[in-house]
Amino acid sequence: MRIMQVDKTLVSTNRIKTLGMRPLLVVRDKPNGTPLVAVDAVGCIAGDWVICVGSSAARESAGSKEYPSDLTIVGIIDYWDKGQEG
Repeated sequence: MRIMQVDKTLVSTNRIKTLGMRPLLVVRDKPNGTPLVAVDAVGCIAGDWVICVGSSAARESAGSKEYPSDLTIVGIIDYWDKGQEG
């Protein structure tokens, strides 16, 4: 699992059928970090800190083992004391 922050919504209307219409969001693990695309399984908005999963966990969290995702948002962080990082 990774802690990331939602940057913005990604609009992609021309998709493969198996991707369906799940929202896609741009997320980053740190300011000015590499932008990644994540499937939103929980209803996030820009600025939210979220928990993301990858690999087979991302596919299953997005809907099925065949779902074409390698990064899925599975939770919104309500509170996180970033000063306690170790």
